[in-house]
Amino acid sequence: MEGHQRRTKGHLASLVSKRTVKIGGRRSSISVEDAFWNALKHIAAGEGLPVYELVSRIDLKRDLDRDNSNLSSAIRVFILEHYRELAETKR
Repeated sequence: MEGHQRRTKGHLASLVSKRTVKIGGRRSSISVEDAFWNALKHIAAGEGLPVYELVSRIDLKRDLDRDNSNLSSAIRVFILEHYRELAETKR
């Protein structure tokens, strides 16, 4: 389903896909839009990590910060912060 989009009110919307990743030996389901999943894969590759390892790090940080958001939301925020920091360094 990766890469598929649908049109809503004249705009392209990224579809939400459910994916399963292993975190600390347990399976966890995440639901993120394809655009976020692709960004996550891109960031992981840039850091030389498999996606599951990056997701594990995001999950650990969420636990350490006592963040009550779900893992899917934490992934979206991580990606936003990653690209925000990247934009700041380019200024």
